[in-house]
Parts: sequence; structure tokens; C-alpha cells
Amino acid sequence: MGEDGRVSFWPAPHVDVPVHATVTLPGSKSITNRALILAALAEGPSTISGALRSRDTELMIAALRALGARIEGDTDTLTVTPAPLHGGTVDCGLAGTVMRFLPPVAALATGDVAFDGDEQARVRPLGTILEALRRLGADIEGDALPFTVHGKGALRGGAVTIDASGSSQFVSGLLLSAARFDEGIVVHHDGKALPSMPHIEMTVEMLRRAEVAVDAPADSRKAQTWTVAPGPIRAVNWDVEPDLSNATPFLAAAAITGGEVRIPHWPRLTTQPGDVIREILVRMGAEVTRFDGVLTVRGPERLAGIDIDLHDVGELTPTVAALAALADSPSWLRGIAHLRGHETDRLAALSTEINRLGGKVTETEDGLEITPAPLHGGNWHSYADHRMATAGAILGLRVPGVAIEDIGTTAKTLPGFVGLWEQMLDPTLTDQGAAR
Repeated sequence: MGEDGRVSFWPAPHVDVPVHATVTLPGSKSITNRALILAALAEGPSTISGALRSRDTELMIAALRALGARIEGDTDTLTVTPAPLHGGTVDCGLAGTVMRFLPPVAALATGDVAFDGDEQARVRPLGTILEALRRLGADIEGDALPFTVHGKGALRGGAVTIDASGSSQFVSGLLLSAARFDEGIVVHHDGKALPSMPHIEMTVEMLRRAEVAVDAPADSRKAQTWTVAPGPIRAVNWDVEPDLSNATPFLAAAAITGGEVRIPHWPRLTTQPGDVIREILVRMGAEVTRFDGVLTVRGPERLAGIDIDLHDVGELTPTVAALAALADSPSWLRGIAHLRGHETDRLAALSTEINRLGGKVTETEDGLEITPAPLHGGNWHSYADHRMATAGAILGLRVPGVAIEDIGTTAKTLPGFVGLWEQMLDPTLTDQGAAR
């Protein structure tokens, strides 16, 4: 919204030449918010270096402070000192990690913890984790935002069966706090295939770094049951990787313009789903290399369509859909029905907005079918969804006259997106990057 309350539109930059740039990105939201929770529940102070400071992480910091944790630091280095948890008020905004990771923490507090969030957040599914917590001994009033957790200072824990096919965050949310439950936890998933398995693997890896005993399935494709033993959570000095999903629009810029974009500090091994963009871009015709920690993408003369199951990496769908709309052959994006429950119904939003610009996108039962068609300028609606906004920016590079509604929503995970995007396109700034 503009200052006068009217909807504001950002004219997406358009280029007719290949993009050449080095872009340095801030830390991962997923790692930052998991580290914040583990640090707040640990047995001593922790330091988080390279932390992302965005709307989602500021909401997590504010929530944990409201429950009693001491979190200090105004930059990307935070010191977290645990303290007895008490009642308070939690603003979830639109952050799934806040609304799904913090109710188990609130059950360990002494006193009432009231949760609410943005208007759009009130339709996001939460019943799975709230009902699971009730079965584990929690007292919770409400089944969606707003709701209240009546904390008793402890939680029994034990075994629980859930259907987490709507979001991997239901599993991660239970696992992150489970070492502090009296009996730990055994989480069994019973339902359709779990989405975004790399995010659960990230949770397990971070728990183990904090010396929490976790029994997880060796084969994530057959993942059904996770066990966390009760015990202390060790203090860890966390070093947060750059956010690889936030890197994908910049890499897409190279792919669609036949240019070259470099991302420093790309990890050799990671559990971040964003790393899969490397395989996707290669399959669509780009050249991708990693040397001395720098990932480089060189775009092809013509971008090929792709037939891919994005079930485990659904957050990449908006970027891949934008790429597919600019390719020279059809694409099929599969396994992503769960995106209908994200910040917005991302499948409906992507099909509506690409088609508004002249595209040919059809929703399927579990994804999108995208047939390339000549695109024209027009308004691109973001639906208060940061990844919808960046998808519009990708299209705007190749399609003149695209104007994106509420580009500021990108601050959810990537503050300063507009500055980074424009810097990427400015030959006087391209190798300066942004402070990490």
C-alpha cells in the first residue's frame, strides 16, 4: 500500500541485454528461525552469526522475547540467552515458522500465550499441530488463528500420529521442542507423501548439532516416524548459510537473459531445498558451476521446458513457473498440491497472474501445466506473498511493462530485494553485492 492507502505498483525493470552480476545474499530464514528456537530452549547462551533480519525472523525474535528469552543484537549477529518461559502475546504475521513452530514452545511456558497474525494467516491450516499438542497434554483454545495456549510450564509428550501432508512444518514444529517434553516425542506421519522433506532433514541435522538424540528414517522417501529423546538442548554457536531459495530469482535472471550471475558463499553440502535450483537450471539448458564457494549460472540461448516433481522443493515453484513461462517448450510442474495452503493458493495465483500477461497456464490436480505463449505487460498481483512478487520480477526482466503490486512483501524473507535487483542490473554496481 502507498502512504495514501492505495495499492502501489512497482515497475519491474526490463532489460534487452544479458545480465552479468555478483549478488551476495543474507542468511537463510529457515535456518535462522530454527536456530532461534533451539537457542531459546538450550541450557546456556548461544550466538547466531549470519542471521537473516527480515519480517519473518523479526516476528520470531519478538515472540521469543515475549515469552522470556533474552535476544540481543541489532545486526546479523545475535546472542540468545534462555530464561524461564512465561505467558505473552505472539504476532505470527504470515510466517508459517512462527505459527507452527512456537505453539509447542508456548506449551512449555507458564501462563497463557495468545497467538494471532495477519488476516491472510487466519486461513492457513494449523489444526494438525494444535490437535497433536492436545494429544500430547497441552491445553489449547482454538483450532486456527487466533488461538491461545494455556501453558503449564511442562508438556508430557509421548507418541502421536499426524497427517503432515499439508506441511512439513507440522513435523519440524513438534521435533524442535520435543527434547524438553517430559517423555520426548514419537511422531508418526500417516497420510499422503510428505512435502518439503529437505526442511525436515534440516530440522533433524540442527537438533543433532545441539546434541539432541533423534531417530529419523534413513530413506526420506519412505519417511514415516521420528523419535526425539528427552534431555538437554546444548548451546550452539550457529553460522547461518545464505538463503538459497532467495537466490533463485537472481539465478533465473541469468537463465532467461543468456547472462551470468554469481552467488558467493554457496555451501558445498546443505539441507536447504533451494540447492535443487542447480539441477533445475541445468535441465532447462543453463550451465551451472561451483568453484571456491561461488555458484555461477550461465544462461542458454534458448531455455527449455521441464517436466519435474517439485514435491520436496515446493517453495521453488514460483521461480520455476516464471522460467517455464519464458521457455521455448511446455513444462509440467507436479507434486505441489500442498502449495494451495501456503501464504496464498500459489497454484491459483501463478496461473491467474501468468495468464493475465498472456500466458497459457492450466492448473492440474497436483500442479501446473505451462505452455509458452507471447507475454505482454500488465499488473502482477503479489497476494501478500513474497515469492509471487519475485516471480513477477523475473518475468518483468523479459517482458516490458510489468508492474508488481506490493513489492514490499519481499521483506518477509529478503529485505532490500528491490535494491539488490536493481543493483544486479546496474553495471556500475554489479560486483559490489550487498552486505551479508
